[in-house]
Amino acid sequence: MRGTSPQRAMLAVLASAALVLGMAACSEGKTNTPAALAVDDGATLTLWTRAATEGVSKKFADAYNATHKNKVQVTAYPNEEYPAKLASAAGARALPDLFASDVVFAPQYASENLWLDITDRVNALPFKDKLAKAHLDNAVWKNKNYAVPHTIDMSVMLYSIDLYTKAGLDPSKPPKNLNEFADHARKIDALGGDVNGTYFGGNCGGCNVFTLWPSVWAAGGEVMDKEGTKSTVNSKEMADVFALYRKLYDEGVAAPAAKDEAGPTWLGALQGGNIGIAPGPSVWLGLIEEKGVKMGVAPITGISGGESTFIGGDSMGIGATSTKAAQAWDFLQWTMGDEAQVEVVAKNKGIPFRTDLAANKYSSADPRIVTINNLVAKGRTPYAKNFNATYNDPQSPWIATFRGAFFGPDAKKALDDGAAKLTASLQKS
Repeated sequence: MRGTSPQRAMLAVLASAALVLGMAACSEGKTNTPAALAVDDGATLTLWTRAATEGVSKKFADAYNATHKNKVQVTAYPNEEYPAKLASAAGARALPDLFASDVVFAPQYASENLWLDITDRVNALPFKDKLAKAHLDNAVWKNKNYAVPHTIDMSVMLYSIDLYTKAGLDPSKPPKNLNEFADHARKIDALGGDVNGTYFGGNCGGCNVFTLWPSVWAAGGEVMDKEGTKSTVNSKEMADVFALYRKLYDEGVAAPAAKDEAGPTWLGALQGGNIGIAPGPSVWLGLIEEKGVKMGVAPITGISGGESTFIGGDSMGIGATSTKAAQAWDFLQWTMGDEAQVEVVAKNKGIPFRTDLAANKYSSADPRIVTINNLVAKGRTPYAKNFNATYNDPQSPWIATFRGAFFGPDAKKALDDGAAKLTASLQKS
């Protein structure tokens, strides 16, 4: 019998926790906010985050604590344990005052009333229309806001300056469409030896969502309906993207290890300096260059052009059982302000989630960072209540779908069958 994953445990507990929290959360939703939207009166606030976001959360908290009466205490949990930890806290009515979540989980948490309704508070922000829209929209449930952006990560094309030069390509002219991307990868692969033209996560659900879907969006296509209940993964735009990557693998242009890449060694493959160009997280730019590999950055494109990105990262909201909503909002509001976005995020080479702060005194020193930051306004975050079970879980129908499209005997059948199975998963209550 297969063991229960933290994610499955989470969903089981959330179902019962929602019954307990529902009345309290709905009551908050009716009155929505007290007279004072934000209060700084010396309260101690608890904040939970997953390990992946711990560094940013602590930087925010340290800077806030140094200039405010309220004090934020950050606790981080291992990524794989975090969903179950939140589920347990929800069941015990002991959620922290603030908690972060991978942005793709936001619709689930919002629908289960694990965050307080902060609609009035969000609407009162003078820079609401400058917040990363994809992030903000993903934490909306039944037209109410439950969370705001906390950290941003995006998918981009990363390419080796050295290998571009050796292959006779101009590093200042990255590919403007996926066909050019494939041509560049082939030219670099022709260098021979240990060099490969490209790389991808051929056995990683989250990797392919993050890096392939932007090419569909850039081409004007969709992977789901706007409610996140019907898959359109068998669209022409998606089929074209799979066909291009499949051909690169069949030709040997993609590194052989790409077929079995499940995520853990994805970064290491690029850090080795032998991959010409590949899609990946924008935060990897610095991590790769730490290994002495000089990198260029370009937007992910569609088959014939366009630009898009998957906007990942974390959302943060006020725990539904918190008695310090106004104090918690004081912290959240501050994290979104100019000072925090520039002096905490940009100064530490992060991506501001305010589109009006994409170009700032820190990012302007590196045109690559400006390129990344400007993609916030062009990106998407897919919205689906059952996102994790459908796409990220190792047993999800997405795994078999993209494996069939990449490596199976009939790519079209894999996508057609997959669309039906993905839709069934998305529609599970």
